[in-house]
Amino acid sequence: MSALRRLGPSSENTRSAILDLVRSGGTVSRIELAEISGLTPASITRIVKSLLDEGLLVETGFGDPTGGKRRSLLELNLRARYAVGISLDVARLTYVVADLGGTVVGQLISPGIGQAAPSVTIPRIADELRVLFRQLDLPTEAIVGVGVAGAGLDLGAGTAGWSATTDEWDSFSVQEALQQRIGLPVVRDNDAACAALGQYWAGRIPATQDFATVYMSKGFGMGMMVAGGVSRGASSNVGELGHMVLDLGGPPCWCGSRGCLEILAAPQAVVGRAMSVPGLAVELGLRGDEEHLREDFDAIARAAAGGREPALTLIEDSARIVATALLSVVNLLDLDLLYLAGPGFADAGAIYVRCIRADLARLARTRGVHAVTVELANPGVDAAAVGAAALALQYVLMPHARAGRTFGSGTPMALASP
Repeated sequence: MSALRRLGPSSENTRSAILDLVRSGGTVSRIELAEISGLTPASITRIVKSLLDEGLLVETGFGDPTGGKRRSLLELNLRARYAVGISLDVARLTYVVADLGGTVVGQLISPGIGQAAPSVTIPRIADELRVLFRQLDLPTEAIVGVGVAGAGLDLGAGTAGWSATTDEWDSFSVQEALQQRIGLPVVRDNDAACAALGQYWAGRIPATQDFATVYMSKGFGMGMMVAGGVSRGASSNVGELGHMVLDLGGPPCWCGSRGCLEILAAPQAVVGRAMSVPGLAVELGLRGDEEHLREDFDAIARAAAGGREPALTLIEDSARIVATALLSVVNLLDLDLLYLAGPGFADAGAIYVRCIRADLARLARTRGVHAVTVELANPGVDAAAVGAAALALQYVLMPHARAGRTFGSGTPMALASP
């Protein structure tokens, strides 16, 4: 049964699924679309015509001769629409503008949220977006929407528990506040889900390939792509990898449990252990406080990547604990593809990949059936921001893949004009 048949009769869903097939295929013909989708050639012709008329697709030459009429080829009109992605982080704010293919055409980096309240941060975000648009000479009419990625639980009703920020963010509606200031529709999600979606979109991964993206910043999250959409769960909180319990008798975690992955292997745990190693703090210039957590962890990771002990041992210990958590994930979900993304993997990501690959190859329950591919995401550090832009693109262009998310207005966006 084709993916389109599972969607049901909605013409909007069918149309968006065809657009997704072109996205993942890169360059395809109408005949190939009919074969993949199971739709009739006449239906494909009608849908493709509407997408061409709206400027979302372009014809880009002809395929190789096959004895009959040469097939005309189709691909996304990459510059027909744009979307903005914003990654909210304690250490830095990352803004990207991406085209329809998920390619970044502009970027702006500014200081992070720190302990600032939303009443201070949201106006700054709006001002910095205007600066970015002016630098790119990009009219707001060309932008379909803004995606926002941040850490924390989804608490519903447009709010989120942003675990990396002040308590004021816990009951604050980022969507509504930002939308009022910039006049563009806004949608949000957690950083791990956005990172997975960005990999799916920019990597041209087909909807038939399920995978997970592990995101490490201050803590851990995991985004799962299933059948071309982000897996949500009962309360849109799938992927709380950081609070997988690995040791019932372990140290208490801030979430109320004990022995969670985050408390055992996240940057704070690594820095804490590093501070107890004689001479290491002085050697690497570690501060050991919350304010300098990102800088401290990055210094340890860079030293480990250069093969310096005992930093290498500290990072390898963290990587093996992460591998233990992912072993359970792979066994439970029967995954064959994992990506690692986020600032936590920026400097020592290769060490994490090596340790995780080794343990999964040795211990995964399905190792005799299929291998598990583990790769660093591209772009790794900015994956959440790129994914947030993809989130906005998907909500506008591919309603068949929506699940549990609306724009700040409370209703899905209509397709914007070019």
